[in-house]
Amino acid sequence: MEMHKQTLETLFEQLGLSSTKQDIEAFISKHAKELDHTQPLHRASFWNASQSNFIKEAKKEDADWVEVVDQLDTLFRAQSTD
Repeated sequence: MEMHKQTLETLFEQLGLSSTKQDIEAFISKHAKELDHTQPLHRASFWNASQSNFIKEAKKEDADWVEVVDQLDTLFRAQSTD
């Protein structure tokens, strides 16, 4: 089974969000302060139920998406400490 390299852009598309570089940066900047460092990314209040479930399952199943979900998590947490 061939795994495809996912990107932040494809993750945002999968989550039903705008996937331009500018919109991704704006989304992270807007919501980073809302992320509690003690909670996993999928529990952040800014996700809807479907988005949260997708992120949770991607991490749980070590799916094709896990690297890019981890990348997004890192970007949120780095932004929230600035």
